[in-house]
Order: sequence, then structure tokens, then C-alpha cells
Amino acid sequence: MEILFSSNALIALLTLTFLEIILGIDNIVFLSIVSGKLKAEDQPKARRIGLILAMAFRIVLLFGITWVMSLKATIFDFDWGFLSGHVTGQSLIIFAGGLFLLYKSVTEIHHKLEGEEDSESGKASTSLSGAILQIALLNIVFSFDSILTAVGLVSSEPAPKGFGEAALIIMILSVVISIIIMMIFAGPVSKFVNEHPTIQILGLSFLILIGVMLLAEGSHLAHFTFFGHNEVHSIPKGYLYFAIFFSLFVEFLNMKMKKSSKKPVQLRNNTIHDEKLKDTDITN
Repeated sequence: MEILFSSNALIALLTLTFLEIILGIDNIVFLSIVSGKLKAEDQPKARRIGLILAMAFRIVLLFGITWVMSLKATIFDFDWGFLSGHVTGQSLIIFAGGLFLLYKSVTEIHHKLEGEEDSESGKASTSLSGAILQIALLNIVFSFDSILTAVGLVSSEPAPKGFGEAALIIMILSVVISIIIMMIFAGPVSKFVNEHPTIQILGLSFLILIGVMLLAEGSHLAHFTFFGHNEVHSIPKGYLYFAIFFSLFVEFLNMKMKKSSKKPVQLRNNTIHDEKLKDTDITN
């Protein structure tokens, strides 16, 4: 208990909690877009289940950290001349997650801009079970990425004797606290995202960036090398999150400067806009 309440432990807890919240931004964006296609009464339930799944996956992975770290072991090697690598369990999971995120993001952009109208009069365009399945699949990848980053941060810091025994408790506490904070803000964030078409498209664009980052990270973990000497490197997360926050800052400035009467573009597959259109029609 002394170690848990020491200054080193409290600093580690604050750092890891902040890190979990930052790494959870992509999770919130995905939750907002997927839940936005559900009926209004099902959206809070989908967000709660999604964040509870995120917490459960992270805690389970922390308890099975030995197994997680064992996924670094090479499954098979290959050398095709122009491309070689050492494929591991981690690289396969993260690479597959990146592909899924790219597919899902591009598909959503297509449906919102050019797809057929899938929802009418506020009717949901997807089922609650389908949304939860998508959230669960992506949470597995986000959880691996989050836990590996947290473990790397803790193991890289000098610690006093006995601190390793408390590290697991600190990481679990950081996960629980960060998920509670995200639960508090998930509703307002989702409402804001789904009410502003440009934010939705920006969010989907961010998910494309994150998908590319996961592909690069998976390739780096598998030590993919082109023509014997050009190894694939991971993309630093700092660059990615700077691009996301800067883009959001610019968009908030645009929204503040253009609070004029022009109606925003109405995206498809959005129950919030469908309900507003229905209310407008009834009023007219």
C-alpha cells in the first residue's frame, strides 16, 4: 500500500490515465459514428456496452500480460526476395485491425456521401447487435495497442524495489478511471459528432489515418523489409494526434466564424438528421 500511494505511483497513475484517454479518442470517434446509425434510444446503450467492452478487454489483457508478451514470438518467417519478414501474433492482430478500420472508414464515407438512403423517418440503418459486434472487433485491436503502449511506458521507467508488484494494479486503475471519464463525455461527444457533418467526415478521416498507422505498426512488428534493406517503420503516435487536434481546432474556428444561416450538408445513415427532417416536415 505504501508503494501504491507513493509519489512515483501517483505520477505513473496520472500519466497512464491521460495516455489511456488519448489512446481512447479513436475509440470514442468510432463509437460515435457506429452508434449514430442506431435508434435514438439504443445509442446510449451501444456507447455504454462499447466502453465496458473496452475496459473488460484491457483488464483481461493486463491479467494475461504474459500471454500478450508471448505474442511477440515469431510464428513464421518468409523471404520472397523483394519482401521479407518475421510474422508474430501481435503483428497479425494489429495489421488485421488496420485493414478492418480502413475498410470500415472508407465504406462509411461512401454510404454517407454517395450511398442509398438506408434510414427513413429516424429508423435505424443498423441493428444494436451488429453495432456491438463491430465495436467489439475493433476494441480488441485498440486494447492490444493501448496495453502494449502502457506496458512499454511502465517498463521503461526506473522504479523502486517492489514497484513491479504494484504496476499491474496501477495499470488497471488507470484503465478503469479513463473509461469512467470517457463514459461521462461519450454522450455529448457523440451528439456533437452526429450533429455536424464535417466533424463526421473528419472523424472518419482520422480513422483512416489510424488504420494506416496500425498497418505500419503491424508491418514494423513483423519486421517487413523491402529488397533486403528498407525496413518498414512505425508512425509516431504524436504526429498522428497532433494532426487530429490541429484539424479539429481549424474546424472549430470555421464553425465559429460561419454560424450563419446556411444549412449544413445532410449525410445519409444518420438517425439524428432523419429525426430533425421528420420534425421539420411535421411543423411545415
